[in-house]
Amino acid sequence: MCRLFGLSSAPRRTHATFWLLDAPDSLRDQSRHDPDGTGLGYFDADGTARVDKAPIAAYRDRAFAEEARRVRSATFLAHVRFASTGALETRNTHPFLQDGRLFAHNGVIEDPEAIDAELGEDRALVTGDTDSERFFALITRSVRAHDGDVAAGLEAAARWVARHLPLFALNLIVTTRDELWALRYPDTHRLYVLHRPAGGHHGDRHLDHSGAQGRMRVHSAELTGAPAVVVASERMDDNPHWRLMEPGELLHVGADLGVTSRIAVPDRPAHELGLADLRPTAAASQSAG
Repeated sequence: MCRLFGLSSAPRRTHATFWLLDAPDSLRDQSRHDPDGTGLGYFDADGTARVDKAPIAAYRDRAFAEEARRVRSATFLAHVRFASTGALETRNTHPFLQDGRLFAHNGVIEDPEAIDAELGEDRALVTGDTDSERFFALITRSVRAHDGDVAAGLEAAARWVARHLPLFALNLIVTTRDELWALRYPDTHRLYVLHRPAGGHHGDRHLDHSGAQGRMRVHSAELTGAPAVVVASERMDDNPHWRLMEPGELLHVGADLGVTSRIAVPDRPAHELGLADLRPTAAASQSAG
């Protein structure tokens, strides 16, 4: 399945180095489904959003994903994609950018025509073919309708999808220059949060997280001396304080690193899908190692 990773050290801007894919391993390449795209989002000091991403449609794209990129930001958003909808093109690769916010998603939402009809003129926000970017446009429209309240807009968009569309999973992370939001819905996929003190669990260690099967690696020496909050689709180290988010839980990490959460989508999807209900490509994207 797709890998999600979000990190906030706000208000402090920190350096972090990302390898969106580790170097290829012949045994792993033979036994695991290869990712279809990788992306990293972060913010300049003036708040300008930056996105480095590429589909993995050729060797040069794989080389892009394996290259270390050292960036500085108060928030970071990384994604490894296993395609369920949309061609292997940059415009279909996460993260997506709208209204100064970055978004990445793990899951499947069906009936794109219904989303397009609901979006109306706001369909212009969507440049690619994915269900993820369409859902992001629903969030963006809803945030505007709620006078810029991201949590309220995100909740309203998620509840609309849960009521009206065939849905497999809706795990997501949204970031701005100094804030982060995450939603796990329903309980199909896992999403973990870690409140990491300066130096981590042992008090004297830099951050060095590695995902399963070498899908993603993150390193930050500066987090030896600064706290952070991490949200990820898997536990990425042996810290015992990783917490599995509750189904329907909406988490917010503020500009002062304060964390709040609540159950924003309490009911199960009205049209809940299982793996057997998905098209083969979509099913493979949600079950890949």
